[in-house]
Amino acid sequence: MNRKELDPDASPQAAFGARLRRSREEQGLTQDELADKMGYSSTHISSVETGRKLPTLRLARSADTALGTGDKFERAYRKVRHLGLLEGFPEFVDFEGNAAEIRLYEVGVIPGLLQTPEYATVLADSAVKRGAITPDQARERVSLVAERQTALVRTPPPLVLTVLDESCIRRPIGEPAVMEAQLARLVEFAELPNTVFQVAPFAMGARRPFNLPVTVLTLPDRSLMSYAESAQRGHLERESVFVLPVLTAYHQLQAESLSQAESVAMINQVRKGNP
Repeated sequence: MNRKELDPDASPQAAFGARLRRSREEQGLTQDELADKMGYSSTHISSVETGRKLPTLRLARSADTALGTGDKFERAYRKVRHLGLLEGFPEFVDFEGNAAEIRLYEVGVIPGLLQTPEYATVLADSAVKRGAITPDQARERVSLVAERQTALVRTPPPLVLTVLDESCIRRPIGEPAVMEAQLARLVEFAELPNTVFQVAPFAMGARRPFNLPVTVLTLPDRSLMSYAESAQRGHLERESVFVLPVLTAYHQLQAESLSQAESVAMINQVRKGNP
């Protein structure tokens, strides 16, 4: 029988496959036997072991249960899932989940913390069609959106201040029903007791201090960090001397943006099909 040898150092995906094969063989299991215990086909297990298919969170947890490995495979999966994400973003998400205050500014698309599953799916599927990510990575992106949103309902919840460029609410994403549900979600978000929601209108012009999306986090110890993205990578900044000017610019952005009431009114006008 042909056996494909993997280099575990080649990638987190290869490391996961090699670890799964090694653990299976140490317990004297065939691929068929492990597949039965995990609820997968032997072909699927073979594809994961040889690095042809990305593992999912469900598969990782099933492997831990079937092989009695605690959370070893779930932790290994966490490294694999980040393959379809921008450099710097996984580290940012860890801090975001514990932040006391989150300040968001987004251009062009609704930010992940506010996305509906349908809206997130359209964006992920579009990335697949462009060849930017695989279908498995697209599913993981959608799952990560849902996972990140649990930060909004933890106790105590963070204060979330959001400013969206007007392009976010006017750019159609998916079918009309998808966009309608997304705009309705924004209105619901604005009504939460721990949120502030504003739209930066096109009329701001050159008074807009940011040209790219930016996030400022205030951690429980009151330390600050900022996160910004370019087309290919994200940058997490933890030095106060660099974060404070970003925070100042964010306050200027809020001052120039529409009030929350005006922002919700604009969204409702868009929902009615009015310019």
